[in-house]
Amino acid sequence: MGYDPPAPEFALSQDIDAVFWLGQAEALLRGTNFWTAIDAVNRELERDGLFISPFFEEDQVILTPEWREQRVALPGSWTQLRLFRLGDGDLFLSKLMRDDPQDQFDARFIWKRAAWSEEEARDWIRRARIPRASEIHEEFEKATVRLFARGL
Repeated sequence: MGYDPPAPEFALSQDIDAVFWLGQAEALLRGTNFWTAIDAVNRELERDGLFISPFFEEDQVILTPEWREQRVALPGSWTQLRLFRLGDGDLFLSKLMRDDPQDQFDARFIWKRAAWSEEEARDWIRRARIPRASEIHEEFEKATVRLFARGL
């Protein structure tokens, strides 16, 4: 999830999710070889059961309106690539999109790592911009209730 040092349990993930701002995917298609490069990287990673995907546009993910300004740059030795992870609050919110045990574990990890009070965690939830799909609203509500029932 982009934390240093990384927690060993997160090394088990086999994919990388990406969030694009509205229009970014189309701009990458028109102006770069990004999608060709993703296909090439995925072919390389396939033998290890790894892949870069899924890709979401910002209106498909629970985030704050300020998500882009709150991203955290990921350091690396690459020269033609800038990578970011969602900031703690937006990553926390994205983990509450599904009422799923792994996502609940991840949300609690982020909450603990950020050292928020319960009120600060609730404030992130109040600031959430939730996609229109009713099933996302329902899952968010269930995941939020479960998270606070269990706490840290």
